[in-house]
Amino acid sequence: MIPKTIEELEAIRTECRALVNKRASASAAAAVIPIPGMDVGADITIMMELLPTINEKFGLAPGQIEKLDATLKGKIIVLLTSAGSQFAGKVVTKRMISLLLKKAGKRIAVKQVTKFVPLVGQAVAAGISFAAMKYLGNSHIEECYQVCKKMIEEQDPQQ
Repeated sequence: MIPKTIEELEAIRTECRALVNKRASASAAAAVIPIPGMDVGADITIMMELLPTINEKFGLAPGQIEKLDATLKGKIIVLLTSAGSQFAGKVVTKRMISLLLKKAGKRIAVKQVTKFVPLVGQAVAAGISFAAMKYLGNSHIEECYQVCKKMIEEQDPQQ
């Protein structure tokens, strides 16, 4: 369900940021293991779970949007489209996540190479993985936040 007040929206954003930090930590832990490609697989799995969870918390999962009345559904779709949303309101697929990770290709390549350098390289790989996952997750949170904030403001202009 889409939040009705800015206070609810802020609480959801805080909860989702904590969730992103946990998932970014898991991504960093996977990056330390020196098996080629294992961390990328872990990142895809983490993102496949994380992005739909964020959508759901904001009330922007496809199933939640479908249950809304036609007017509200139309407003949300317009807001999502105008925001250029990649994942909010959509079914997240492995292909979508793979394309997203390919955009971060240089970082992933550096991470793959550096993790084979004992200790320092693994720490660098973990740091890159944590930062990338946190950036992607928090960017999605902000996208969802802005869409919901506009919905709240349209319903109650005094917010």
